[in-house]
Amino acid sequence: MRSARMILGTLSLLGVCAMAQRISPRTPPRGKRVVIAASTVLDGKGRVLRNTRIVIEGAKIVAIDPKAGPVDYDLRGLTVMPGWIDMHVHLTSSFGRDGKYGGELTAEESSYQSASNAWVTLLGGFTTVQTMSPAVALRDAIAKGLLPGPRVLTIIQDLPGRGEQTGTPDEIRAYVRKQKEAGADLIKIYASGGMRSGTKTLSQEQLNAACDEAKKQGLRTHVHAYRDAVPAATLAGCTQIEHGVGATDEDLKLMAEKGTYLDPQGGALFANYILNKARYAGTPYFAKTEEEVAATYQPLLPLNHEFLRRAARVKGLKIVFGSDALAGMQGRNAEEFIHRVRDCGVDPMAALVSANALAAEALGMADQIGSIAPGLQADIIALDGDPLRDMTAVRRVAFVMKGGIVYKNIARGTTS
Repeated sequence: MRSARMILGTLSLLGVCAMAQRISPRTPPRGKRVVIAASTVLDGKGRVLRNTRIVIEGAKIVAIDPKAGPVDYDLRGLTVMPGWIDMHVHLTSSFGRDGKYGGELTAEESSYQSASNAWVTLLGGFTTVQTMSPAVALRDAIAKGLLPGPRVLTIIQDLPGRGEQTGTPDEIRAYVRKQKEAGADLIKIYASGGMRSGTKTLSQEQLNAACDEAKKQGLRTHVHAYRDAVPAATLAGCTQIEHGVGATDEDLKLMAEKGTYLDPQGGALFANYILNKARYAGTPYFAKTEEEVAATYQPLLPLNHEFLRRAARVKGLKIVFGSDALAGMQGRNAEEFIHRVRDCGVDPMAALVSANALAAEALGMADQIGSIAPGLQADIIALDGDPLRDMTAVRRVAFVMKGGIVYKNIARGTTS
């Protein structure tokens, strides 16, 4: 990571190529009307609708009408809901040619891999994602309809936590403005070390400057924070805390009071490291052997579980869904739902809403996505099973529609 001083020049160059006019997502032919029949609909806000039909025209839902017809897609017997929103992914993360994390890939191979990651993420039920590894070209290609994938929001570069070396408050404000000029959708800030060290790496004044300037520029701030960096970022008015382990109950109550969103992980990321220990062993930031990788992350799982259990008990705390999907998890983001419910005691409906209406609210896009309601984008998925009774149903995505376009349909009873 480089300091704000070092990356300002780079950002000005990025602005030349990234500030092209934003192009609206590809839409179905104007006037195209589609009707979906469903016996069970989770509306994304916590309500269950029974035996109804969803009417779509072009890219948007126009009505919920149990008498609408004719039916184009019969999804009765499945559980229908809005497409999921993952607030924390790494779409450009993949294994190298040698099968190892961070292994060598040509620029062409890397581009293909990122496109593949986007495709399998969409097929996994995620119609909107926020990537914490830069993916400007991928974002824009999907928006233009050149590639299939979820709606993408991306950082350009993160703000590193290096104490005074990161920059003065004025330099940090300039950095944020350059991010905006370069086409960033949000600002990612490192306010602490990793989960085990967790030392605060930015001063209160630096955090205040970053988050205040972002607000002035109309950008949200996502802050990598553990322990005492959590209340610091909350008091700075930052939008969202990533991870958060080590925060006290008082810290969590402060977040609830301030309306700060929390994006914790229930364990899917660490389980992914263990599952793919041979691919992570011996790579930068990881232990040398497979056994050491497993021994490192297995004891950390209970810490995540305990933290999320505590957080879920805090009244009014807004907990959103973020998988932190890296190589090995692409397309398997929904495993995070299972960890949250099974291991952390999160209510199944709350877990799903965290990736629907609540995530859309956190993005400032509640008037566009996250719910099944007239006027919103037709981002609709269907599961083979009832996730309110068995959360493993999230592994069985049978139908995916994004913006009125069907990308996956293995449901029975479809008439077109």
